[in-house]
Amino acid sequence: MNVMRLLSISLAVALLAAAPSPRPSPSAAPKPHATPVRTPVTAPATPERRVATQHRVTVDGRSIPYTAVAGTIVLKDEHGDAIASMFYTAYTENGANLDNRPLTFVYNGGPGSSSIWTRMGSIGPVRVETMNAAPTGPPPYRVVDNEYSLIDKSDLVFVDAIGTGFSRIVGKGKPSDFFGIDEDVKAFGQFIRRYVTENDRWNSPKFLLGESYGTTRSANLVDYLQTRGMYFNGVTLLSTVLDFDNIDFGGQGDLQYLAFFPTEAATAWYHHKAVDPGNNLAAFIQRARDFTSGPYVQALSKGDALSASERASIAKTMHDFLGVSEAYILQSDLRVPPARFEKELLRDQAEQTGRLDSRFLGADLDVVGDSQDFDPADAAMSGAYTSAFNSYVRRDLHWTTDENYYITNYPVVAQAWHWQRGERAGPSATSVAPDLADAMTRNPKLKVFSAAGYYDLATPFYGTEYTLAHLGLRPEIARNISWGYYESGHMVYLHVPSLAKFKADLARFYDSATAK
Repeated sequence: MNVMRLLSISLAVALLAAAPSPRPSPSAAPKPHATPVRTPVTAPATPERRVATQHRVTVDGRSIPYTAVAGTIVLKDEHGDAIASMFYTAYTENGANLDNRPLTFVYNGGPGSSSIWTRMGSIGPVRVETMNAAPTGPPPYRVVDNEYSLIDKSDLVFVDAIGTGFSRIVGKGKPSDFFGIDEDVKAFGQFIRRYVTENDRWNSPKFLLGESYGTTRSANLVDYLQTRGMYFNGVTLLSTVLDFDNIDFGGQGDLQYLAFFPTEAATAWYHHKAVDPGNNLAAFIQRARDFTSGPYVQALSKGDALSASERASIAKTMHDFLGVSEAYILQSDLRVPPARFEKELLRDQAEQTGRLDSRFLGADLDVVGDSQDFDPADAAMSGAYTSAFNSYVRRDLHWTTDENYYITNYPVVAQAWHWQRGERAGPSATSVAPDLADAMTRNPKLKVFSAAGYYDLATPFYGTEYTLAHLGLRPEIARNISWGYYESGHMVYLHVPSLAKFKADLARFYDSATAK
């Protein structure tokens, strides 16, 4: 994604292997789809390209003719010199009234991920077929018309971040111009203004849809553009991380453990490890939420003052939810980070769960290890997305090039990422929650839709709920936030029933955000 990756400092701050202590030390960002590729940082400046093709797709019983454009927009510095070339694919309905037709900019995250995941899996007019919660395997793959596309509601522009996909630093550009929280938003802001101007879309209803780190980008970007005169109707946050303190296990706080607990419980429910699961996932998750916001947070807040009997009682309840042994929970000081949980839950079966989607399983290569060897969810479908898009962009969109499409480029982008804030630093250097609060307050008609998978161990839904409940908004503005939950993971669209529900939720959201 999203893979997206996602989300995913994907689709993020790392939740990877920890030292052998109860509280693991931090690592780099979450790295969904961390394919070990490297690319030259800069390239010579090249002219903009634009290739248009004609297509048709049927969505909700309506046949929609659309134009697909694969193209690049060259970004320039204050002196007018070329500094980057951003690749995009745009899908626009033919013959639509541009003043009434919504326009949505879509991207994944990382930082260091292309937008292949949302483009080829979620709301675009085509999607690649993959197996549900199982490895898709080798080619050939099928790219099919997407009956769940959002093109019936909005024109769509999928954009690859600088250093990913076909987007490159060029001319006088340098990595420090783009590889950072605010630097990245400045680049996307210039791209969007250029696209909107050149395609006569200033008066169109406008939306942003980001997945994983793309949600971080969206919260910052919507505020950046609105303070410069371009207002938005809505923002979709898919697999959200706005405040990295929620998922960074490097500090001494306990919020991270609270944020992940309900997702770990959902994972245990799915794999039949919960002691009292019941037959309703939503009801089970609500019980996990209630425990997290009540006895669990109270116990952790006592720290070393927690009595032995209280500690044993909490460990027993955690065992009932999580399925891992009470002894393991006690040895972990009542704190089970996801990287270890993914390994521990099915250790007796020599299997590990996915991180991006904990429904997926993979063989455990190191049964005595303390954290995940690889992400079975990523391994199960990234090959299908990579091959399918490389074929689709050349065959169907007629984008002829011998350049490599960088699905992910974490070794270059994430390792150089600048996490300190510039214009609007929040209470944490890695929080953009204040930016979203500012955008919603300045534009009280701005609607926000938060979409989350129950089985996402990269950006947990409870952490998102916590962040969005602490924006400090007035009640009438807070009511502009709506929610969607799915029996899937970080990339909710990997589960086709969840994709169908996601599309239906988006359709209602767009109707609400464009209503007069």
